[in-house]
Amino acid sequence: MTEPLPQRVSRWLAWVAGAVILFGCAVPITIDVLARYFLNRGLVESFEVSGYGLAACIGLGLAFTVTTKAHIRVDFIVAKMPFPVRAACDLLAACALAVVAAALAWFAWGTVSQSWAMGARSMSQLQIPIVIPQGLWWIGLFWFACMAVLAPVQAVIRLIKGDRAGFEAAIGSADLNAEIDEAVHAVEELR
Repeated sequence: MTEPLPQRVSRWLAWVAGAVILFGCAVPITIDVLARYFLNRGLVESFEVSGYGLAACIGLGLAFTVTTKAHIRVDFIVAKMPFPVRAACDLLAACALAVVAAALAWFAWGTVSQSWAMGARSMSQLQIPIVIPQGLWWIGLFWFACMAVLAPVQAVIRLIKGDRAGFEAAIGSADLNAEIDEAVHAVEELR
């Protein structure tokens, strides 16, 4: 079964964040460390670049946690409840996450647009237009909001169709055996 497009985009953004951005941060940090050791001064603004990279990684990775249900849930009480109560709790949690994600994206856009209007630049020697790192951060938050809103919508549609397993797959918490099976499958794919 092929993965739906929104989940593929979320996975791709997480890989971009993890591989490209974090590696892109490691290079200037390494250069700075070596320069400070051998030349007693830094050559690049690695602290600034890595801060921007970390913000972009967080933003770009959030949607992936929604699509893979990798967020932390403490549901030992909810897991023992009957399905209708559990489904209501899952739906409430998914809707709350969607509201928070939408608010984050909305206010982040305000920050990005204000930086654009002001022509804001970093105060370092690099003079990076602030709209660039903030724009990457906002793209991640916007996609996170899209996926957080899409998850409960898909879950409700599945529930209306009577697809209880689909509802559980969309927003329900995975049981321990499912998580172990998924981890074993991931390890086998790496081999």
